[in-house]
Amino acid sequence: MRTIGRFGQFAGLTVPAVAVMLELSGRISSGPMLGMLVFSICCFGIGRILEGYAGS
Repeated sequence: MRTIGRFGQFAGLTVPAVAVMLELSGRISSGPMLGMLVFSICCFGIGRILEGYAGS
């Protein structure tokens, strides 16, 4: 469970960088980039909760 939580946090931290790079290169517009950012926040939050539950 801890590994899944850590993976979620890692994905939550890497998706925004990918979204910004895609937006700067012109492959996506601002709308999909914001959607990816919201997804990354949710992914990071869920990963943090899973990691916290694995520790207790």
